[in-house]
Amino acid sequence: MTPAEPNPAPAGTPAPLPAAVPGSLHAAVLQSLDDDQAQDIVSIPLEGKSSIADHMVIASGRSTRQVAAMAQKLAERIKQQGFGHCRIEGLPAADWVLIDAGDVVVHLFRPEVRSFYNLERMWAFGDSGNA
Repeated sequence: MTPAEPNPAPAGTPAPLPAAVPGSLHAAVLQSLDDDQAQDIVSIPLEGKSSIADHMVIASGRSTRQVAAMAQKLAERIKQQGFGHCRIEGLPAADWVLIDAGDVVVHLFRPEVRSFYNLERMWAFGDSGNA
């Protein structure tokens, strides 16, 4: 391996997030989740593949309390940054919280619930073979 080549990620390590356009709603969502120590953040581009949103972001929290707090802070930050109001579903139980911010849809899970529903696999476009 030459110094110019990046080190490959160890097996089981999540892929790096795609670069978000600075100042975009997508970037604001990713930054908020990172600030709140969300785990295993995955961003799935939907532009041209689905009309529901341009991006789907999936992340985990360590507990229902953290999932609820991340969802509420995310909605506040999106509003403060001028991207408008979000719709939030699932907040009372906080096992799976959906935040619809328009062009970005965010799913926040407790880890067990996330692995059960496995949205990443369901929405993996163009992945070959892994059925």
